[in-house]
This record gives sequence, C-alpha cells and structure tokens, in this order.
Amino acid sequence: MDMDEPLLETETRRRRRRSLFRHRRVPVRMLVPNFFTLLGLCAGLTSIRMGIEGRYDLALAAIVFAGCLDGIDGRIARLLKASSRFGAELDSLADFVNFGVAPAFLIFNWGLGDLKSAGWICVMIFALASALRLARFNTAIDEEKPKWQSNYFIGMPTPAAAIAVLLPVYISQLGFDEIKAHWALTIVLVYTLFIAFMMVSTIPTYSGKLLGERVGREWVLPIFVIAVAVVAMLFTYPYQTLTAITVAYLAFIPLSWRNFHDKAEKGDEADAMIASGSSAAVSGGTSPPAESAVEEPPKTTGRIFTLRSTDQPK
Repeated sequence: MDMDEPLLETETRRRRRRSLFRHRRVPVRMLVPNFFTLLGLCAGLTSIRMGIEGRYDLALAAIVFAGCLDGIDGRIARLLKASSRFGAELDSLADFVNFGVAPAFLIFNWGLGDLKSAGWICVMIFALASALRLARFNTAIDEEKPKWQSNYFIGMPTPAAAIAVLLPVYISQLGFDEIKAHWALTIVLVYTLFIAFMMVSTIPTYSGKLLGERVGREWVLPIFVIAVAVVAMLFTYPYQTLTAITVAYLAFIPLSWRNFHDKAEKGDEADAMIASGSSAAVSGGTSPPAESAVEEPPKTTGRIFTLRSTDQPK
C-alpha cells in the first residue's frame, strides 16, 4: 500500500468539508463574476445548439463571445476582491463546456462527421485534452514560480485552442468549399489532433498577463486605437479577422518557446552566480590552516580575503 494514500484521503476529506464561502452572509460583489461565468456558459451551450442546427455563423459568434467573457470574469473578480473557491470551480466547468465540448460539436457537425468514427474519435480526443489541460492548470495554481513565468502558459490555453481549432470553419465561411473534400478533411483531422496535443503539452505560450499591470504613458492611446480597430474588424470582417488572429497566434508560438527558454537560461545563470558567490563567501570566512598562517605574511593573507570578498553578489 502506498504510504501517501492515507495522506491524500485525509486532505481530500478536509477540502470537501471546507465551506465554499467563509461567511454565512455572502456579499453581492462575490456574485458578480459568477454571473459573467454563467453567461459565458449559456453562450457555450447555445453554440452547441446552433452547431447541431447547422447555423455555424451563430455558433462561432457564441464561442467568441464566451471567450471574451472568460477573459473578463477573472479580472472582475480580482478588481472586486470577489475570488472564491466556488467561482474557480464554476469557471473550470464552464471552460470545459465552452472551449472543449462546444468546439468539438461544432467542428464535428461542420465536416468531421463525414469521416464517421475517425472524426468522432478526433473531436473526443480534443474534448478530453481540454479537460486534462484544465485539471493541470488548477493543480498548478498554488505552485511557486518566478514572476516572469506568469507571462506564459504551459501548453495552449483552452480558449485559444477553441478559437484556433475552428480555423477550417473560418476558411470554409470565406468561400473555400474545397476544404470539405475528403482529402482536406483528413488534414483538418490531423490539425485538430495537433491543437489537442498543444493543450496537454509543456510548450510555453505567451499569455500577456503582466501587460495589464503597468503600461507606458506613450502606449495608452495606441492601445486604445488598436483595441477599437480589432473590435471593428471583428464585427465587419469576422472570418477574415479570426483567420488572421489564429494564424498570427500559431506563428507566435515558436517565438514564445524561444523567449521562455532564453529567460530560463538567464535565471539559471543568475542562480548559479548567487550560489557561487555564497560558497565563496563561506570559504572566505573560514580561517586558514595554522601552517599557512605561519608561512605566509599577514599582508598577502589580507589580499586573499579582499579578492574573495569581491565575488559576493551585491
């Protein structure tokens, strides 16, 4: 029997007995982020219905709307100081439906259903990968890591994966009907499996979480202009804009991976320098053997201690 199993069972029982809210009377502000989460969940469920009915434009719009709500509910919770365990669990369940189940149903009803069982297995793997991705993300929240790593996700996040996996649908809505040919659907199947693999992989992808902390004064107006332009393009040319955003995001992943490893190497080098400096300080503080103290003149010994002290980090 595993020695850790009783500890895991005790911890599980303790967490289940813990109340979702710490107070008997819950402030109204604690409920506001959950309303946005439930609204996004309604959008995801509506997308499933629209996909079954073949109304792919409305199904796509519902998933994009759910993605926008997912991006603001967490920030609203932090601004209102309304974070709770109930909200975190509800957000994970909503993300699985909105960005795991809804895109899988949509792309299956759109074209992968023509591949029969192969298409169903493909979309099922995509949904399972999203569930595994969310479970890994929830377990890694309490892990301590350097602040710069908060600017990266480990693997592709589920909202981005939901938008990226629907790239063939965008192309089809642009008028390229050849993508529904049997050979093209085989490529779409492989592409869907690739997105599923990216969700459960350990490839770092850029998140941009730290951008919201501080923005240079000279960048305020350009950011407003770019945001308004993107929203206007999304309403005016939705499929062209979603296609460009998806392609740009996929092309940016290798750069994110390279930047992450460059920063990790610099961090390892800094840790090594600190460790070497600490060891030098410890060795410099030890008294020399008695024989060397007798043989070497005091002036030379003082120079040795001076040189060693410069190795310490500032």
